[in-house]
Amino acid sequence: MREVLLAFVALFVSVDVFGLIPLYVNLTNKLPREVRNRLPLRATLTATAVGLGFLLIGDALFRIMGISVGDFQMAGGILLVVLSINDIIHPGKPLRQPTPEVGVVPLGTPLIVGPAVLATLVILVKSSGYTATLIALGANMLLTFLALRHADKVKRVLGEAGSGALAKVMSLFLAAFGVSLIRRGMPTFSGR
Repeated sequence: MREVLLAFVALFVSVDVFGLIPLYVNLTNKLPREVRNRLPLRATLTATAVGLGFLLIGDALFRIMGISVGDFQMAGGILLVVLSINDIIHPGKPLRQPTPEVGVVPLGTPLIVGPAVLATLVILVKSSGYTATLIALGANMLLTFLALRHADKVKRVLGEAGSGALAKVMSLFLAAFGVSLIRRGMPTFSGR
């Protein structure tokens, strides 16, 4: 149970569902209500499929490319730190006009399951195992679906400032997780 909880928290911080809510509202506010109602399911199904696909082929990809877990931990850690710093300094703004396909790209990937989540998934499989990682991924995708489905209500409760502040705190946790990955990857990297 401890492994599942640790995996859940690591993925929760990587997904950053509270940071997604303002982006989701901004990306979808001009779409018709019936389209907006379908987007949370489409986005989370896309994100889940991408995450599962990476779980299935990530290890084989490492072997083919000659990448060790330590290499990926360090690269993933650096990436998480950079993404966190960027999010804190320059909060994300949508780069495209909203369309009904927004549920797949950019919501499903890369916003829900992007580089941070993919790096976290591969590392979690090595440290927590497939079962704990799959349970944690499923729980996070369910939570993400519910948060997006009720994004307007969540944003009203948190307010603009509250959701922004919570997103920044999540970015700090993501940076801390990134630093811990770099620290854990260093012994294998420096041992070469």
